[in-house]
Amino acid sequence: MMSMTCHNLDFGTRVLDLAAVDSSNSSIERHSVKNYGKTISKVSSKSYGAGRMVYCRQNITSSRVFSTKTSEALLDGVGQRTAPVLDMKKELRSPISLANLFEAVADDLQTLNQNLQSIVGAENPVLMSAAEQIFGAGGKRMRPALVFLVSRATSELVGLKDLTAKHRRLAEIIEMIHTASLIHDDVLDESDMRRGTETVHQLYGTRVAVLAGDFMFAQSSWYLANLENLEVIKLISQVIKDFASGEIKQASSLFDCDLELEEYLLKSYYKTASLIAASTKGAAIFSGADRSVTEQMYEFGKNLGLSFQVVDDILDFTQSAEQLGKPAGSDLAKGNLTAPVIFALEKEPKLRELIEYEFCETGSVDEAIEMVKKCGGIERAQELAKVKADLAIKNLQCLPQSAFRLALENMVMFNLERID
Repeated sequence: MMSMTCHNLDFGTRVLDLAAVDSSNSSIERHSVKNYGKTISKVSSKSYGAGRMVYCRQNITSSRVFSTKTSEALLDGVGQRTAPVLDMKKELRSPISLANLFEAVADDLQTLNQNLQSIVGAENPVLMSAAEQIFGAGGKRMRPALVFLVSRATSELVGLKDLTAKHRRLAEIIEMIHTASLIHDDVLDESDMRRGTETVHQLYGTRVAVLAGDFMFAQSSWYLANLENLEVIKLISQVIKDFASGEIKQASSLFDCDLELEEYLLKSYYKTASLIAASTKGAAIFSGADRSVTEQMYEFGKNLGLSFQVVDDILDFTQSAEQLGKPAGSDLAKGNLTAPVIFALEKEPKLRELIEYEFCETGSVDEAIEMVKKCGGIERAQELAKVKADLAIKNLQCLPQSAFRLALENMVMFNLERID
């Protein structure tokens, strides 16, 4: 796993973006500095052991840098012409429903739903009401389902007959962390709706929403510590850190038309894929699987998470407000540039103009959405989602054939079917 720490520093008219990579422990220190002064164009690099440090000064208003190793990992499979594992021919497959997808772990999910309310704690009625609002807002429980499916698939691999209490507690912790992140996300994004219902901060105010999210993060951390597995504790703790890094990265790149694909993928990893990857790896660890399997489960979660985020970003352009449960094109309107926009910017100069003027004219957001669609941004983003999905399927090949592995493969397919 690559862990990263972001530091945003303001040095006035000078800028230096740098990222140091230490491949011995896969940690990255990222120092990001914005430049609003003179334009400079210079790139240099130095070696530090097995890693590299890259300094970038570019002829643009804001400089950025990315770790070469991180970029390679997140861009894995992009642009490569390898034989696909996925068979996307519609005539050869029938649509996958969520009910069928989770059938193999339906009893596990029912137990989880019963436990979620009590595990949050009943000593804070207002915070509990806020948590109940989002727990009951139609969530798919995808992350705990992944924990259960990987737990059962890897248990079969090592001869474990049933799930342990730690498997079940991990699933509950993951859903609590995910819910807490959604509450905070909605505050930061000033979102009024989620899954077709009013957000927590709309109903209870920003103060309660922030405290509810904090409370759930704290509760999940307490339960995590009680699992008494240092590797899993480190793994999940890093996720909470990644959430903050992702939000900082997103906030510092709003309306930035020079945002590159690898930076978008890094932000997507922080905000979405990190939690899914930690979930699937943690499940394999509690099954007692060997390291090669736990690492493949981590890669599976990472690739599925990235594919899932790209699909979500496509749907922001292709679905209606009723389907999304929020206004269509809301990310673009707020300056959050996603894969379809990044690809479309390569072909349409006027799109850059609309974004850099922050959609100041009436109708400019709708005009930008049409440009993204006409310039092939949607199609190229679909290909990116399929590349990551194909890698996720390959990561599952270390597991024995079973109903649980099949469900994991179908989950990858179900995600892609959302944009078919």
